[in-house]
Amino acid sequence: MPEASGPYYEEHGAPDAPPVILSSGLGGSASYWAPNIPALAEHFRVIAYDHRGTGRSDRALPARVSVDDFADDILMLMDALGLDRTHLIGHAAGGVAGLALALKAPERLDRLVVVNGWASPDPHFLRCFEIRLALLRLAGPRAYLRAQPIFLYPPDWVSRHDEDIDTELPHQMETFPGTDTMEKRILALGSFDIADRLGEVATRTLVIASQDDMLVPPRAGEALAIGIAKSGIGRPAYGGHAVNVTDADNFNGFLVDWMTGVMPQ
Repeated sequence: MPEASGPYYEEHGAPDAPPVILSSGLGGSASYWAPNIPALAEHFRVIAYDHRGTGRSDRALPARVSVDDFADDILMLMDALGLDRTHLIGHAAGGVAGLALALKAPERLDRLVVVNGWASPDPHFLRCFEIRLALLRLAGPRAYLRAQPIFLYPPDWVSRHDEDIDTELPHQMETFPGTDTMEKRILALGSFDIADRLGEVATRTLVIASQDDMLVPPRAGEALAIGIAKSGIGRPAYGGHAVNVTDADNFNGFLVDWMTGVMPQ
C-alpha cells in the first residue's frame, strides 16, 4: 500500500511510460477509475490516488479545506514520486483540483482532462449538494449512499445495475469518510470560483460535459471550454455524471485518442 506523505496511491502500466494522475470526484477513491485504468495503462504510467481524508489515505483534515489544498496534495504526490510534469485526468472534484493546479503550477502539467467540472458554483449543483448534505445529517450515511446513484448515473443504467449497486453498498459503508469530512469537501467545492481567471489557464485542456448530467449541468463544462484558450470539448449524449463508468468503452476510446494525439487538438 504505497503512501506519499499521507495519500494512498497505486500505479499501473509501464514505469517508463508518460505519467498520468487520476483524481476522482467527491468520494475521493482511486477505485472509481477501475473501468478506465486498463485502457490508459496500455499507453501511460497511471497513478491513481485516494484524496486526503478519504479511502486508504490519511483521514485527518484541517478545520477547513479548499480546492487549492486538493491541488497541493497532487503536487506533494508528484514530488514524492519524482515527477516534474504529468498529465492529469480529474472527475468533478478532481477536475477542479486540476484547474487549481493549472493556475498554481502550470509548469507541472502537460495535458489536463476535466470530466464534468466547473469554474464557479452553479445553482443546480449547489441545490444538489444541499440535499445530499441534508440526507447525510438527518438520515445518516446509508441513506446518503443509497441516494448517490440518482446523482451519478442515468436512470436506465441504475435500473439495469440495481443489484450491483446494492452489492457495493456494504463496502461503501465500511470505507465512508464520515460526515465531517464530506461536509468539508462539499464546502470546498461549493466555494471554488475561478470564472474570472480562466483566461490564465495555459494548459492544453479537454473538457468533457455530459449532456445528461444530473448533478453538474453541461453548461458548466461548456463555460470552461469557452474560457480556456487551449481547450477542446466532448459532449457525450449519454452517461450522466459518472460517464467514465456508465459508458466506459466510448469514454476510454475518446480519451486515449485525445491524450495520445490521435485526435486533432
